[in-house]
Amino acid sequence: MNLESPKISVSKSPQEVFDFLSVVKNFKNLMPENISKFEVLENDKFLFALKGMPEIVLKKKEAIAPNKIVLGAAGGKLDFSLIGNIVETGSDTSEVQLEFTGDFNPMMAMMIKGPISKFIETLATSIPNAI
Repeated sequence: MNLESPKISVSKSPQEVFDFLSVVKNFKNLMPENISKFEVLENDKFLFALKGMPEIVLKKKEAIAPNKIVLGAAGGKLDFSLIGNIVETGSDTSEVQLEFTGDFNPMMAMMIKGPISKFIETLATSIPNAI
């Protein structure tokens, strides 16, 4: 399953956006209002939970400055990645798009597609105000 957020314009350079997304504690500022738990576990790992959903642990898996950062599931039953793609659009502007990829059975994919789409859209649209 592959889902993409809308492309979001940010009045920051790709390096500034990359630096922000590279610090896992900053993801707390991007989370939706229905977050029930957020905890930094290590420099590159955090746990979060949304109301009515199980806890999810994300770990920074790859960082290619200033254009790409990959977070992946750290443990648990689901294997997925959250990829931040950052593209320079001007001297001090960039465009960010979040991409969610995961391998789920059809029933699971059907159940989580809506909530995950909304979740990555919320994360992406929160970036310009959080940096």
